Amino acid sequence: MMFVKDREWLFNNLYDSNIIIVDCRFSLADPQKGKKEYLESHITGACYFDLEKDLSAPVMEHGGRHPMPNLEELIGKLESASINECKTVIAYDDGEGAYAARFWWLLKYLGHKNVFVLNGGYKQWLEAGYPVTADIPALEPVKFHVELNPGVLATTKEVEEVVQYRPKDCILIDSREEKRYLGLEEPIDKKAGHIPGALNKPWMDGLHSNQYKTVEEQKQRFSNIDVKSKIIVYCGSGVTAAPNFLALKEAGYEKVKLYVGSFSDWISYAGNNIE
Repeated sequence: MMFVKDREWLFNNLYDSNIIIVDCRFSLADPQKGKKEYLESHITGACYFDLEKDLSAPVMEHGGRHPMPNLEELIGKLESASINECKTVIAYDDGEGAYAARFWWLLKYLGHKNVFVLNGGYKQWLEAGYPVTADIPALEPVKFHVELNPGVLATTKEVEEVVQYRPKDCILIDSREEKRYLGLEEPIDKKAGHIPGALNKPWMDGLHSNQYKTVEEQKQRFSNIDVKSKIIVYCGSGVTAAPNFLALKEAGYEKVKLYVGSFSDWISYAGNNIE
């Protein structure tokens, strides 16, 4: 797999100074939990990035529940964590895949070429009996030369145009579970339903037992979508759409964008319809 590394690979390269490991564990139900767990134990050498404090901007009227972070601030934090374009970066969460994929996607947006998600996350690392510690690493600050990659980011305006004109070569994918997509249940956002015309491909179908499915299995998941299509993925707040973005790239789809604001941004505009 191109964007996912297995735990054996990381274990064999654990003390390579060109590899930076990033702990992205987080709980939407308890925002302090991830950092607390990191301080208790983490993969040896890992630093911590928080979904809401580091990988998102504060919530405003528009932009969704996990808005795009301020890029200057994010780059500063990456540089402090010894991350630049020369380092290989491995991000992990507890194994659910979404938080590490958010970090992975942000680095892809900044033009980083060698960033990966750890398959199985911390849960399977522990199960394998691999080294963990409570020690916080001392990381040497570096300079990150960013080459922004705007081709992976979909704006609200782009999504509005897809909804209005319904181009045949552009597909919207809703990554939430089916009952939220259908509007039968909405535990978080103020409105229920989905962006008009979107297909439903629940993000969790791309993983099995905390592991990303194989490339062949991902191709099978998306087999009803032409590989040449332009695709915009979204979810509730742009976080759980990131695993679908990664899975689509693994399956060979090249024209994939993430709508960071997602459904929570879409419904913040009074004029936007929902199905």
